[in-house]
Amino acid sequence: MYLNHFEYYAPRAPGEALDLVKRLGSKAKVLAGGTYQASWLKDKFYKEGVPFTEKAAFAKVYASDVAMQVTTDAVQIFGGYGYSREYMVEKYMRDAKIMQIFEGTNQIQRIVIARQVLA
Repeated sequence: MYLNHFEYYAPRAPGEALDLVKRLGSKAKVLAGGTYQASWLKDKFYKEGVPFTEKAAFAKVYASDVAMQVTTDAVQIFGGYGYSREYMVEKYMRDAKIMQIFEGTNQIQRIVIARQVLA
């Protein structure tokens, strides 16, 4: 089934956007807790030598994965306009993808996590 021009460019239902906001809010709270814990452990590392690499890797992987999930959902909610450079959601999705690649790819971070867990 092919979509006509209007259907392709029509934003999705308001209920779908509300679900996105709910998911974003819950994931953001979990993400903030993990990030704060990794930051706190890094501070303790400099003071007491407590290792923090596992928590920092968890926080980085989870943050970039959540950003990619949320921006993908946002692009879908915007419909065809989600890929247009007129709307910032397209840039946010590109930025989220680059977060998965820069500062150690998520695959490398997962190897770091596995080494810490198995050590």
